[in-house]
Amino acid sequence: MRVLIIYNEPLLPKDHPEADSEHEILYVADAIGMILKAAGFEVDAFGVNHRPDALIARLRADPPDVVFNLFEHSTDHAADEEWVAGILQWLGIPFTGSPSQTIAVARSKHLAKGVLQAAGLPTPPFRVIDRLPVAPNALGWPVILKPAGEDSSIGIDQGSVVVDDAALVSRAAHILEHYGPPVLVEGFIRGRELSVSVIENPDLRALPPVEILFIDPDPSFWPILSYGGKWKPDTREYDVTPPKYGADVAEPLATQIADLAKRAFQVLGCRDYARIDFRVSEDGQPWIIEINPNPDISPEAMLSGNLNSGGIRHSDYVVDLTRRAAARGG
Repeated sequence: MRVLIIYNEPLLPKDHPEADSEHEILYVADAIGMILKAAGFEVDAFGVNHRPDALIARLRADPPDVVFNLFEHSTDHAADEEWVAGILQWLGIPFTGSPSQTIAVARSKHLAKGVLQAAGLPTPPFRVIDRLPVAPNALGWPVILKPAGEDSSIGIDQGSVVVDDAALVSRAAHILEHYGPPVLVEGFIRGRELSVSVIENPDLRALPPVEILFIDPDPSFWPILSYGGKWKPDTREYDVTPPKYGADVAEPLATQIADLAKRAFQVLGCRDYARIDFRVSEDGQPWIIEINPNPDISPEAMLSGNLNSGGIRHSDYVVDLTRRAAARGG
């Protein structure tokens, strides 16, 4: 079987403050390639840039049996992640991961939250800011502000949580200037942060959750997983937010979040694998804060840790995922 791994060519210079999350894709592509080659697949890789015609020409000139889709959006074209999936669908080429319509909704955090609300699934109250001036906050305090079209915690740091209207306006202006609209303003849930990976293997299965521990003793330091916490080792944010795989979650909460994660997976039309992030408030109520189709699938990623907690070897899952994608066709 011939597998083509497609990924986004990094555009940011390596000294850019947000280059870590973008350049990691090169490692992921290499790691997946080595796993598939060891399993006997014929593997090639193709980096996608701003030229969709180059991708289409490559696919038409030498059509693979299946594409392992690692493409994440380009730095300055947030929509091209769903466009690449759409090209694969249009050409009838089987590929791993979620279809284009799922990616389009999930990448717009405010749209995904609207879908969750319509389905009766719990997500924190929110509003959207498209431009200045900013109306006063009516959600209660504190709130957290996020670039609605970004992932990987891009644009999230200690200044993201605000407790008054002046700080709200300042943070919204910062996000609009650096990332563009829309800005998601979400009620901040104090409590535990849990992530549940859901896979089709082949039946829908929620893997044991991972908990992001908040261990900084300073009460003024907001308990959030920031960009630094994800991507900047040897920083305070990274050191005080370690993951704990196989989190200690008692019944009935464990069953509840597993059920909510699977329902969210289905409501957004995810396929193959996805990660659903929760906040559990101090009264025990789980809230869905984000759905991430096609999350990082490298051997060191959170999905891999969830797989291990569920008794599944990461390499075995990658091989099985590829075979099932090829089997379902285009």
